[in-house]
Amino acid sequence: MEKVSVIGGGAWGTALAQMLAAAGRTTLIWALEEEVVASINGSHVNELYLPDVPLHTDLRATSELAEAAAADLTLLVTPAQFLRPVTAGLSKHLKPGVPAVICAKGIEQGSHALMSEVLSDTLAEAPQAVLSGPTFAIEVAKGLPTAVTLACSDENLGGKIVEAVGQPHFRPYWTDDVIGAQIGGAVKNVLAIACGIVAGRNMGDNARAALMTRGLAELMRYGGLRGGRPETLMGLSGMGDLALTCNSLQSRNMSLGAELGKGRTMADILSERRSVAEGALTAGAIADHIAPLDIEMPICDAMDRILNQNANVDRTIQDLLQRPYRAEHG
Repeated sequence: MEKVSVIGGGAWGTALAQMLAAAGRTTLIWALEEEVVASINGSHVNELYLPDVPLHTDLRATSELAEAAAADLTLLVTPAQFLRPVTAGLSKHLKPGVPAVICAKGIEQGSHALMSEVLSDTLAEAPQAVLSGPTFAIEVAKGLPTAVTLACSDENLGGKIVEAVGQPHFRPYWTDDVIGAQIGGAVKNVLAIACGIVAGRNMGDNARAALMTRGLAELMRYGGLRGGRPETLMGLSGMGDLALTCNSLQSRNMSLGAELGKGRTMADILSERRSVAEGALTAGAIADHIAPLDIEMPICDAMDRILNQNANVDRTIQDLLQRPYRAEHG
């Protein structure tokens, strides 16, 4: 796995590509935007998404999926809602047997599919793995210590991928729980927006701690519904990712919530951003999925109403605070 292609030229894709190129892997990054390709190849920087990090001079970029498909290992780092069309295009060029590592965090709208289920539809002959956990792109790109989950049902393949991407400052921990590793990364994005609203409304640290804890209960509930294991959801790709994303405005999702909490509209906030806050779309996918089921996720449901149905923020908060009392583990 010496030749690696990173499919996605945003901040996270660029950070992973930078790490691999610095470690001596022959690394190619595929980006949709021609200006990103030109910036990486011409100036060794991603001016659009990661402007403060000089990139390794051996790192190259392309806008051609056929060129990116000529690799021993692919990392899929597109936004979750775009994974299906991008991998459908990649399937025309990728050789059977080349592993595909899912690095996107979300649940597909409409189908409620996890990213691994999307990949089973579009890249059926590619062995799958999932890379998830508490990561800010800028810190990984700068070589700061990070630990992640690498989920792969095939332990032998999982071990090979760990060796390919692992570095002293980037430590993957293997699990075979592919479902659980995805649930944590998807649901925590929704909860991070909620924590951002708490921060923007100046509701205090007590409220954020309560929201994170009750949000973790929802994450565990939904993970159980989808087939994830509790120990995975309490690990790096679940509780670890939740702790990072709900406590720092570096998080795109938390910062989006903070702006909503200050009274700004979604349209105004999104008009200023290029990067995607996955939690807004995932909130809708989760709410739609659980609507006919006997499962309570009041925080995620509240976020869907605020983000996708224009619900009043203060009224929605009051609805949550006035819910009936219940046992903590109920």
